[in-house]
Amino acid sequence: MSKELISMLSSRLVAVISFFLAVTLVRGFEGTIGVNYGTVANNLPPPAQVAHFLLESTVINRVRLFDANPEILRAFAHTGVAVTVSVPNDQIPDLTKLNFARQWVEDYIQPHTPATNIVRILVGNEVISTANKLLIVSLVPAMETLQTALVAASLDRRIQVSTPHSLGILSNSSPPSTGKFRQGYDTHVIKPLLSFLRDSNSPFMVNPYPFFDCSPDTLDYALFRPNAGVFDENTQLFYTNMLDAQLDAVFSAMKLLGFDDLEIVIAETGWPSMGDATQFGVDAKSAAEYNGNLMRHVTSGVGTPLMPNRTFETYIFALFNEDLKPGPTCERYFGLFRPDMTPVYDIGILRPTVAAAANIQHATCLLVITVGLLIIKNHG
Repeated sequence: MSKELISMLSSRLVAVISFFLAVTLVRGFEGTIGVNYGTVANNLPPPAQVAHFLLESTVINRVRLFDANPEILRAFAHTGVAVTVSVPNDQIPDLTKLNFARQWVEDYIQPHTPATNIVRILVGNEVISTANKLLIVSLVPAMETLQTALVAASLDRRIQVSTPHSLGILSNSSPPSTGKFRQGYDTHVIKPLLSFLRDSNSPFMVNPYPFFDCSPDTLDYALFRPNAGVFDENTQLFYTNMLDAQLDAVFSAMKLLGFDDLEIVIAETGWPSMGDATQFGVDAKSAAEYNGNLMRHVTSGVGTPLMPNRTFETYIFALFNEDLKPGPTCERYFGLFRPDMTPVYDIGILRPTVAAAANIQHATCLLVITVGLLIIKNHG
């Protein structure tokens, strides 16, 4: 058999193997991995095109929006994609009034359901971390009033109400067993919030970002790479990655208040593919490592040391690079995809047919080039 034929068969075999590996990845990820669909950019494709792309070309079937944009909600109609919408922070005080809450549901939810699969409404984002007293004291009453409006519209069994938190709500997180909510907020805000979530069968949602908490010494720990790990002497448990430690710190804080039975959802987490020269671990390779390992870990069923045998509904930040986001360079490069919907890196998000087609196309191009070179050589 000629070397050229062997090369051709090898390329084809790689493509076939890639296809079956992609099928395996899809079976593992689909259903629990979502994405944050941010729109702070001036070069993003139309929502209808995005919805079609997610449905037909990726394994993502959950989307979190940072508002309740009607055009985006219409775009996801009849797709089956589970959509989470948000009430902006500045509307929280108004949402404590029942008339406003009913009107909000009537304007932003009822025109789109059930055609669009709206499964959750988030009241604000990281509200406690804003330190805005009006927003903080209004948070739980706003959630309760919104729930009342959903009950009146017979949507309470279809749509959950929650709110995402940064890990700044913790006064202590290391070791994980000593996790505790900030004093004052713990009993006056978070405990009533947890009680509401339990009564309404809704999850506690957090935004853990190992990227923002790691140092050059803990980069491997943050990226799920082999590392020395961290030992919690109180529980005699060993941690091999930072995300588990962050989640268990939240769990410990909830347990301290008597709410360790609530589900925890990862509302945001991610890693940028580009940043400023002064930053470490900010590149496409590290981003692919974090998000790829994240997906495998949260869907594995292994859970965490304090929450074993669990999977975690997880939303990666973000769907696209967003060129208008303020702050350091990295803030604009958290996307899994570029605005033209090409992947920034490959972590198994694309469906097998799409991934396999790309591999086969690549293999075919190599074959054509090889044949062309042989023809030139034989006739030269």
